[in-house]
Amino acid sequence: METMRIVILFATGLVAFIAGWLMSKYVGQSKVANAEKLAEKIVSEAEKEARAIKKEKILEAKDEALRYKQNVDSEAKQRRNELQRLESKLSSRERNLDRKHDLILKQEEELKAKEAHLQTREQRVEKLQKVLESKIEQQNQQLENISGISNQEARQILMANLLEKAKHDAARQIKEIKDAARQTANREAREIIIQAIQRTAADHSTETTVSVVNLPNDEMKGRIIGREGRNIRSFEQATGVEVIVDDTPEAVVLSGFDPFRREIAKVSLEKLVADGRIHPARIEEVVKKTTEEMEEKLIEIGDKALFEAGVTDTHVEIKKLLGKLKYRTSYGQNNLQHAIEVSYLSGLMASQLGLDGSLAKRAGLLHDIGKAIDRYTEGTHTQIGAEIAKKYGEGPVVVNAIASHHEDVEAISPISELVKAADAISGSRPGARRETLETYIKRLESLEDIAKSFSGVGNAFAIQAGREIRVMVEYDKIDDALADQLSADIAEKIQNEMEYPGQIKVTVIREYRAVGYAK
Repeated sequence: METMRIVILFATGLVAFIAGWLMSKYVGQSKVANAEKLAEKIVSEAEKEARAIKKEKILEAKDEALRYKQNVDSEAKQRRNELQRLESKLSSRERNLDRKHDLILKQEEELKAKEAHLQTREQRVEKLQKVLESKIEQQNQQLENISGISNQEARQILMANLLEKAKHDAARQIKEIKDAARQTANREAREIIIQAIQRTAADHSTETTVSVVNLPNDEMKGRIIGREGRNIRSFEQATGVEVIVDDTPEAVVLSGFDPFRREIAKVSLEKLVADGRIHPARIEEVVKKTTEEMEEKLIEIGDKALFEAGVTDTHVEIKKLLGKLKYRTSYGQNNLQHAIEVSYLSGLMASQLGLDGSLAKRAGLLHDIGKAIDRYTEGTHTQIGAEIAKKYGEGPVVVNAIASHHEDVEAISPISELVKAADAISGSRPGARRETLETYIKRLESLEDIAKSFSGVGNAFAIQAGREIRVMVEYDKIDDALADQLSADIAEKIQNEMEYPGQIKVTVIREYRAVGYAK
């Protein structure tokens, strides 16, 4: 029984194993079949997609080939058109060259014909010239026989007569040219100067040797003087300016010939009065600080002057010296205002004449730069100014304009002459410079006395504030030619014996008056 049971179990297990194996094999075959079907389906779809992509790429390639062909065709068409245009242009040029060639050939033929004609005429002229020379020789021989003089002698007489006539005609023409040139030059010069003056509006100011400082009350005068005068002595020693304390209410007067020092003293005293602390140590401190501030102010004044004149690129020391010119006067005329006016006039006249206006302005502005330090340096202000300009990099034209504007050296440029003229105009215009009545009257009397010292002068009158003198001469002693010489001699004597601003015009008047009376 037990064995049977084991056999049955074994048989059952075997059957179950065989059944399981068969079932597994069936399931595997089914999966394989399904997989094969799926693979076939995927392959089929892939083939379809590949055919679609292939078809799409073929279409794209065909489109690209079509576009490329169209581009190639377009470029080929453009090149054909360009070639046709060039061929047309070349054909046109060939036709033009052919026409020019034909024209040149025609002109050459005409020239050859003209040359042949000219040669024929030259031959005829040579023959006629020989005949004419032969006849002239015969006539000269006959004239020599008739006149009794040779051909050479007659030629010398004729040449002498012609030379004398030519000299007379040349002298007359030279005189006419000189007169016309003088009139034209004077007229144009007057027009240029008048235009320059009219376009220049410069203020004129006269400076004095004193400055007034206002005080809040008269008690301040005692504080300025100090105990036993120690404050006023310290102030005068520190500034170099005299302090005048008089009966003028609420004011003291500062006196000194150096305007720059006087300005420092005025500003310092105003600061001391405003502060109220006045003693020797404080005075020295304020004066020192004010002096430093004034040095900076000089540069500001110089910058302003350069801006007004339109001048740039200058050394800082030049700016300081221009600033000092504000505190310097000449015949009562402020030197900085005078320099700016000369700059304006020089630039305007240079522009009228087609010269460098900027360079002329620069030379005019710096022409009196030496006056800023000439009180403390040996030499004339022209020499000092030229050395300063050369030291700080100014050009040769500017240096020469500074050195030559009072004719100390020879001018090398037209701009130097313009600066000289502008300086004379600025110094001689009415109101520009101040002189005392006594000096003014003496100058007029000296002008008249110099004119009357010449022989043949009947009377002389100084007019136009001494800028012109009119000389009346005796008509029977002075003719027109001598009148010109007399005016030059009087002008030369005035220039050698007198000092005066600007220029003086000498006018010689010669007239004959015939008077009759009807009764």
